[in-house]
Amino acid sequence: MEMIQVVFLTVLVFFMIVTIHEWGHYYFAKRAGILVREFAIGFGPKLFSIKRGETRFTLRLIPAGGFVRMAGEDPEIVDVGEGQTIAVRVKDGKVTRLYLDRLDERSGVIRGEVTAIDLERALFVSLDIDGETERFSVHPQALMIAKGKETQIAPIDRQFGSKSVGARALSIFAGPLMNFVLAFVLFAAYIQMAGIPQENPDRLFVGTIQDNSPAANSGLHKGDTIDAVNGTKIGGDFDLMIDIIGKSANVPVKFDIIRDGVKHTIEITPKPNPEGVGKVGISASLPTRSATFTETITGAGKLMKVMTISIFEGFKKLIMGEFKLDDLGGPVRTAEYTSQIAQQGITQLTSWTALLSLYLGIFNLLPVPALDGSRLIFLGLEALRGRPIDPNRESMVHFIGFAMIMLLMVVVTYNDILRLVRGEQ
Repeated sequence: MEMIQVVFLTVLVFFMIVTIHEWGHYYFAKRAGILVREFAIGFGPKLFSIKRGETRFTLRLIPAGGFVRMAGEDPEIVDVGEGQTIAVRVKDGKVTRLYLDRLDERSGVIRGEVTAIDLERALFVSLDIDGETERFSVHPQALMIAKGKETQIAPIDRQFGSKSVGARALSIFAGPLMNFVLAFVLFAAYIQMAGIPQENPDRLFVGTIQDNSPAANSGLHKGDTIDAVNGTKIGGDFDLMIDIIGKSANVPVKFDIIRDGVKHTIEITPKPNPEGVGKVGISASLPTRSATFTETITGAGKLMKVMTISIFEGFKKLIMGEFKLDDLGGPVRTAEYTSQIAQQGITQLTSWTALLSLYLGIFNLLPVPALDGSRLIFLGLEALRGRPIDPNRESMVHFIGFAMIMLLMVVVTYNDILRLVRGEQ
């Protein structure tokens, strides 16, 4: 039952941070009057699909993000040219459906050869019906049906490119913005659940213990009070404990702890990290008290700042090439870490979800083709130039960027799977 709960929470974390991101795009696009054709979570083949209003909501196979498809961003509907025979369904004097195939199977429709058509501006279609030309007005939400697929037409004022630079930029930026809002809210919730350290604390508690770490194999328990390390009284000095452990890589360290009022001595040998600093695999916590409203808001802001700096330090290492392939992780490793943290409880999972949401927001604002940051750069260039970049060139840039991101995703996912098969952490 516990495993089912962990899996559920892991999926919920992914679903939450991706959905809030895409909802930002969706909401502000709709506010700008843009026709949103699809709201998708994941990529690849559809697992589930339902249409509500003008938008189709889909769940796709590959859990590596999501997208909101807006009218005018990609080639969307089959062109209808003069001389083509089609069928139309008319209601209240306007065409509500245009059929491009299987015309003989349609009943209650008008068939004819197209002599003129405009589905973007004038919204009309003229048909040659038995030698006579008849003009029909087209409903702005008319559907075009071809090969069993319905596609709503997109008048020019419903297309992404027809909106002002500001409206388009807001609909793009809103995705990362919603991730930042979610991160702040979750950090605030984490502070409310975890509390804040008391002033001048006189003791430390064992917080989380990493699986397969020296601490996990020593018999140390979560909640143990750390009294002394190598005979040095710790009190509430977390930095002192970390300093002693860090200087003792591969050297046994004696922990004097208090459990249920009884003193115990446990010996742990710290393992060196890549920098040679000793680690035992625990986090220590201080006695806490409930946070006030002001402390919650300021604390959430501080966590946002600290984590943002940490994220950019990671990006700096990537740019400078200061990493190995095993340092990179894709959806598999993220899901693995999320499941491990879910086992530690809802408090730690809340903090981790906030960090993931913050990371997703920042990552999407990077000036990398196919990401929101790159699209905002193109909009900025359009504002400076007074005219848009050639859509074909921009689409090509985004396509190449997307292909590169997917290639990297495949590589790191393959490496993550190999690491799991080998049983590595």
